[in-house]
Parts: sequence; C-alpha cells; structure tokens
Amino acid sequence: MRKIDSSLYFITDSTNYGEEEFLYRVEQALKGGVTLLQLREKDKSTREYIALAEKVHAIAKRYNVPLIIDDRVDVALAIDAEGVHVGASDMPVFMARKLMGENKIVGATAKTVPWAKEAYEQGADYLGVGAIYPTTTKVKTVQTSTDTLRDICSAVQIPVNAIGGLNKDNIDVLADIPIAGICVVSAIMKAEEPKMAAERLKARAQKLGLF
Repeated sequence: MRKIDSSLYFITDSTNYGEEEFLYRVEQALKGGVTLLQLREKDKSTREYIALAEKVHAIAKRYNVPLIIDDRVDVALAIDAEGVHVGASDMPVFMARKLMGENKIVGATAKTVPWAKEAYEQGADYLGVGAIYPTTTKVKTVQTSTDTLRDICSAVQIPVNAIGGLNKDNIDVLADIPIAGICVVSAIMKAEEPKMAAERLKARAQKLGLF
C-alpha cells in the first residue's frame, strides 16, 4: 500500500475563474499546507483537461504534493500524474488500477460499507466518503451519516477521508472518527485568501485531533 498523506485534501473547481486566477488559487492553497491535490474538471475537452493538468502538475511538483486526476485515467497517464480518483459512475477501481499500475495512487468514492470493502479489495489506496454536509459544487451528492463514515473507517485498512461541505466551522462532528483527513473544495477554492483558509482549516482539524 502506497504511503499517502491525505490529511488536507484539496479538490479544485475552476468554475468562474480565469486560468491565471485559478492557478494562483491552487498555488496559494499549496502554500497553506494542502497535502494532496485533486484536479476535477467535468466540462473540459480532453485536450483542455490535459493542458490545464500539465500546468497544475508543474505547480504541485514544486511543493512536493501528489496530483490526483478526477475520473480520467487517460489524462492522468498523459501527464504522468501521481494518481487518479474514480467515482461511482466512473471506471471500476480494478480497471483503473490495472491501467495506472501498482506504483500510482488510485482513490475511490464510497458511501456504504459494502461499497468501501469492494473498492478496497479492488486495489484502492484511499477512500473519499460523503457528502457529510450538502455541497455547493456541481457534483451530484448524497449525504452520508457520520455513523456510516465511522463504520467504513473500521471496515477497511486504507485511509478514509471525509468529504462534502466541510469547513473550519463544521468539522467538529468528525472529532471522534478515525479518518485520515478531510477533503474540501469550496472552503479553500472560494475563500478570499486560499492560503489563509487552508492554514486555518488545517489548524482547526489538528486541534480537534482529526489527524
């Protein structure tokens, strides 16, 4: 199993940002202490996705933070990203693992214990579990209870991250659950100062003993 620091997992959203502003925000988030970065683009063409991924990857490398590509194994392979994340309607985990190889990171979304076990058995390196709270992203989500999150943590031997509408003011509900970290989008992406937002979120999570 690959060693992954997913304590502060930042998932991007380029909606409403020009490329320069978007890349600036990504770098500020990395400066603020992000430990794992996912590029998520639902509407770009393959060529556009690859072009942006190359630029984001160059930034991530400067901070020694792995880049995960959402959904698109082809894009991940094209730019030699550190990994890929597959959701419920994406490529099955075992296929992603076969294509990515054993040395790359494969993450998966899970909302139930059986789903989590299946992803683990198929070779997932970590799980994203949620949504804990309603989200403002364009991704369709179904809320997941903290009890289910706790059960998933107990059911698999890989890092489990909470995701969905999380910010520094509402992560207290995760305090006694053995998660590996938290995944956030808007809490950093939409912040006036992404670097400060990342720092404060990380500090709050550490104070609560989440990681």
